[in-house]
Amino acid sequence: MSDQVELEQGNISIHTENIFPIIKKWLYSEHDIFLRELVSNAVDAIHKLQHVNLVEGLQLSEDYGVDITVDEKAKTLTVKDNGVGMTADEVRKYINQIAFSSAEEFVEKFKDLEDKNQIIGHFGLGFYSAFMVASQVEIRTLSYQEGAAAVHWKCNGSTDYQIGPCDKAERGTEIILHLSNEEEQYLKPSRVREVLKRFCNFLPLPIRLAGDQINDSDPLWCKTPSEVTDEEYQEFYRKLYPLAVEPLFWIHLNIDFPFNLKGIVYFPKLTTEFDLTKSHIKLFCNQVFVSDNCQEMIPEFLVPLQGCLDAPDLPLNVSRSYLQNEPQVRKIREVLAGKVAAKLGEIAKGDAEEYARIWDDIHTFIKYGVLQDEKFYKKTKDHLLFRTTDASQHTTLKDYLERGKEKYADQVYYASDESAQASYLRMFRNQDIEVLLLDAPIDSHLISFLEHQEENLKFLRIDSEATDNLLQGESGPDLVTGEDGKSSNERIADLFKGELDQDGLTIRVDALKDGSVPAVILLDEGMRRFQEMTRMLGKEAKEIGEHTLLVNAACPTIKNLLSLNESGETSAVSSVVHQVYDLARLAQGGFDQASWEAFIGRSQDLLQLASRPGSENTE
Repeated sequence: MSDQVELEQGNISIHTENIFPIIKKWLYSEHDIFLRELVSNAVDAIHKLQHVNLVEGLQLSEDYGVDITVDEKAKTLTVKDNGVGMTADEVRKYINQIAFSSAEEFVEKFKDLEDKNQIIGHFGLGFYSAFMVASQVEIRTLSYQEGAAAVHWKCNGSTDYQIGPCDKAERGTEIILHLSNEEEQYLKPSRVREVLKRFCNFLPLPIRLAGDQINDSDPLWCKTPSEVTDEEYQEFYRKLYPLAVEPLFWIHLNIDFPFNLKGIVYFPKLTTEFDLTKSHIKLFCNQVFVSDNCQEMIPEFLVPLQGCLDAPDLPLNVSRSYLQNEPQVRKIREVLAGKVAAKLGEIAKGDAEEYARIWDDIHTFIKYGVLQDEKFYKKTKDHLLFRTTDASQHTTLKDYLERGKEKYADQVYYASDESAQASYLRMFRNQDIEVLLLDAPIDSHLISFLEHQEENLKFLRIDSEATDNLLQGESGPDLVTGEDGKSSNERIADLFKGELDQDGLTIRVDALKDGSVPAVILLDEGMRRFQEMTRMLGKEAKEIGEHTLLVNAACPTIKNLLSLNESGETSAVSSVVHQVYDLARLAQGGFDQASWEAFIGRSQDLLQLASRPGSENTE
């Protein structure tokens, strides 16, 4: 028995007359989304038919797809599918009733919504997004059901509609938009293609514009990782980010428990143009583009990640407030962090040189993740790399401690500024003591964190103390006392104490194995960290604070000081003492203008002293 459709006119049953103006003005923040909604609906209609075909055994076989056409002369844009179609009763139900079932609630709440894009998912208004760009919308549809009659529905944006028969012979639905004058941009094929490429580029069915398929209906993330080559991963990356350089590594996600998540994420090689203030992940829902601003789904320390995530369980028009509060989103963040940690371990174990190569690009973010996420730390702690003065360039903490267990068990010597601490580094290097180079801003926080995690571990900056490995000990200079009952070291100490009379300064005289350095300043590790913390908080701190000047009794310059003093050259002694102290201070920074002026003036005086005839006798 054939279904008959009689011409009828009616009024959409809502309690307000301003629903369409609200849709046009408030429904979306960008009008382009109307095309995503209509194409997504068309794809859903085809999927429903494919399901019915499978369940009912209709034995349908044809080229499924969605066709978009524009008619510049008629000023129409048409979205056509060969899906399940609708009967007249279904049009009445799904178009006239369901879409407006919550109209009153919508009117009450729309002004309070921060993100207008979430309205569609809550109120079923996707089809009506067409009225943002169209002065009139028509539907021509024919159901797959045997004996069904074709239906024609049209509405001009008021609450009035008309349903009647039409001569459509092919199963499926056509949505015909009569574009308003201010929306004629969508009559240009190039503009329509641009919108389709953005929102529908990876839909699972062919999307055709004027007969030309524009989408990739089988995106790489829908394949199993074993099916994909490295070249295909790189090609896909270039498709997503045409101007970017080759990524450092990538991760293929294929998760079906406890939630569904597919995707491919890449860690890019960062450049100065890279924007770290926003998300670079493209979010999809069943291959429909949702957003490229979904930073709530990415752990903060992994914000550089690029690529695609397809989360079919999330609503199509997901809002930022939803992402912030949805438990599943928190689980996705945990999964991403875990997958990145596993990938780092895989690279580190498989190709140590490659891992060291990418470390310089990723280390800040990995260290930040270690500080922020304890689970991430536990998974990555054995793969944290540190630059080192050793020829190997990079090392793990475990390997560093193993190499130095005879010299510095559980102690980690590090430098934070290679240039300023060059003299200290040279002394450590001459004694074959390996030093880690921790010069990133985040490293000071990492040091404290690692000490807290590992009970016996202690980090010492190379200017914090003179390790026994650097001292000559009993084989040092002659310590026999003179006629005054004092050793040479005690007399040197007296000279420096007499000239450098200041609070917070302790003089220590010892013989270092390296005789090239006249003196070094030693800062207590705990006190120095406290001072650095107060500076970071914006509080004033002393230039250096309490410190020790270790005068090197093995240095010829220091040895000559005693002879210079015995010959009555008190002015020269004073200049040399102050110069030795200032040279040591240079490694710590903190010179004010007066100190610089004194240092430069004294340097000039010493040059004159050294250049006068016979000066070589006092060297």
